[in-house]
Amino acid sequence: MAKKFARIIIAIAGALIGLAATAGADKLLAMMNRLPLHEAVYIAAAIIFAIIFYILSPRIISGFSKAVGAAEARMSDMSLSDIFLGAVGLIVGLVIALLLSTLTANLPWLIGTIINVALYCACGYLGCAQVLKRRGEVNLPSWFRRPGKGSKSSSAARPKVLDTSVIIDGRIADICQTGMLEGQIIVPAFVLAELRHIADSADSLKRNRGRRGLDILNRMQKEQNIPIKVVDTDYEDIAEVDAKLIKLAYDMGGVVVTNDYNLNKVAGVQRVPVFNINELANALKPVVLPGEEMTVNIVKEGKEVGQGVGYLNDGTMIVVDGGRRFVGEDVDVIVTSALQTAAGRLIFAKLKYQY
Repeated sequence: MAKKFARIIIAIAGALIGLAATAGADKLLAMMNRLPLHEAVYIAAAIIFAIIFYILSPRIISGFSKAVGAAEARMSDMSLSDIFLGAVGLIVGLVIALLLSTLTANLPWLIGTIINVALYCACGYLGCAQVLKRRGEVNLPSWFRRPGKGSKSSSAARPKVLDTSVIIDGRIADICQTGMLEGQIIVPAFVLAELRHIADSADSLKRNRGRRGLDILNRMQKEQNIPIKVVDTDYEDIAEVDAKLIKLAYDMGGVVVTNDYNLNKVAGVQRVPVFNINELANALKPVVLPGEEMTVNIVKEGKEVGQGVGYLNDGTMIVVDGGRRFVGEDVDVIVTSALQTAAGRLIFAKLKYQY
């Protein structure tokens, strides 16, 4: 019943379009000093357009249903704040188009209509797109950014954009598995292209790294059921992958996930949030206080005279004063100080017993 009613409405709309098209043709003929069209032409045009639209109505209904479904799916992935800001941008764009449309008032009806339709579509799209791109600059209340009842928390969290280094590193899969990383996981198409290029390298080391990265992504999707979205957005005017990554994260209002120190600094300068895996690992390392005793295996000589170097189980380097002559042996040491660097934590110690 609903489909039949919809087909009738579409047929009526077709008839009105036929009348409008005939009226436009009549005005065009009047401008050319031709005789006006007979009323029978109007009736015939309305009937013909109504029949055509009635025949095409199943396809029109199907296309409209698909468009509505796609719009609903798209909006379901957006937070309430994004929907609100997009609506504001759309309204602003339409108001600008309304003001600009006054310039086409003296144009012929058909030409003016075409220009106005293009003007409204372009201004509405640009208004919505520009506001959404700059949503990170809008300071909304915290209650407005929080997800509502029944909504997923990941829709309110910022998307996490992965770079090539963090994918090859592999620890991101374990972090995602813990559930502590909220938001949608984004893998740009240009990052995938770089991974494929590395996997096809003639250098065996690079080739293994690239294949490892692709295997990590495959494991995250299939074995761990982590939702990963591949974004095809690319920036042809930007050559470097890191610059594209920062630009994409800025446009999406997302967070760059990396373990690259330089990328971390560049993104910070451009005010793009960064989630650094190395910083997280350093923060989770156990705190070592001066005076604490431990047993360390000296694995190599240090840079300074008499120093020996060992490593804790978490990979933290410990420099032992006077440990050079105990390379390859386990010695008891006392921590004297600890230093936090960009590369990680560095511990200084001395021998507990003076051999």
